Amino acid sequence: MTPWIATPLLLIASNVLMTFAWYGHLKAPHWPLWLAVIVSWGIAFFEYCLAVPANRIGYGTFSGQQLKVMQEVITLAVFAVFSVAFLGETLRWNFLAAGACLIAAVVFIFLPVE
Repeated sequence: MTPWIATPLLLIASNVLMTFAWYGHLKAPHWPLWLAVIVSWGIAFFEYCLAVPANRIGYGTFSGQQLKVMQEVITLAVFAVFSVAFLGETLRWNFLAAGACLIAAVVFIFLPVE
């Protein structure tokens, strides 16, 4: 699989896990804080098992800056789905406007530098 495909797929999968690690415990407010932290760390371990290879595979095909901007856009997209589907929140215009700004960042970071 090429880095053009493997990198974004691994980043998407890692972001799904990290979103649950950071925000999934919000649906379990009865958990003690120490339990939420331990569960989150456990999930984050598997997130790192995907994110580190994604960046290693992608680096060279993509610059470090391109990888970071790609990851941020993926993070926002994954969180948008998570916040609606899991947390029951609604997407507001300002979240969508922020997403548009990140898409503009992707356009700029992938423009040729010469």
